[in-house]
Amino acid sequence: MMANTFKVLSILMTYPSTEIAAAVPDLKRVLADEGLVPDGLQRRLNRLCDELTDRELIDLQERYVLLFDRSRSLSLHLFEHVHGESRDRGQAMVDLMELYERHGLAIDAKELPDYLPLFLEFLSTLPLADARTLLAEPLPVITALKQRHRKRDSAYAVVFEVLEVLAAGKAKPAEAATLATPPDEDPDDHAALDRIWEEEAVSFGGAGAMAPDGSCPASRDMLARMTPAPTSPAARRPFNG
Repeated sequence: MMANTFKVLSILMTYPSTEIAAAVPDLKRVLADEGLVPDGLQRRLNRLCDELTDRELIDLQERYVLLFDRSRSLSLHLFEHVHGESRDRGQAMVDLMELYERHGLAIDAKELPDYLPLFLEFLSTLPLADARTLLAEPLPVITALKQRHRKRDSAYAVVFEVLEVLAAGKAKPAEAATLATPPDEDPDDHAALDRIWEEEAVSFGGAGAMAPDGSCPASRDMLARMTPAPTSPAARRPFNG
């Protein structure tokens, strides 16, 4: 059994658009039909879905940009929180890309493999048990993001709460506390934001603290545990409810 619930969560974490707003009835139907989300969280997810149709699109897009594009502590790139500004995440990107490829998931060259909506889309192509096991590996990052969204009273906090419930296991508070935590930026201070984001492009050849075999030890160990049990190759498929 594969779960389109992960696909719904991926869509909800994506930049708001008229296409997503039009798909809201289908998103809510999938969540209800699969029944993987507890009732209380389901109602809150439905409210987030309703916002996509009830609020002005420009307001939704502005909120999204302020949260995810101008607040580095809320970045949707998982390895950003593991490695901070170091370039160690380069090999981690390569390892994650290889994991996708082994399961038949081809991604656009412009997409970074650790982008959370993409990762959730990948999970939707796996058997549910494998997806839950895999989701447990970045759980400290998910827990940290949940806490940061709660501090901001963000409507997106519920998505991270749902991911915690769906994952096979729980993150230890100490694990989330040790993650790289950039300072919360003032989204209106454009000069400061430019300085924060000025860094060299990620080197996918691997640089920084690497193991003798060229891999990043922390991400290598995580990715080794993230590899699901062998299954038939899963290809990317459009959302079909």
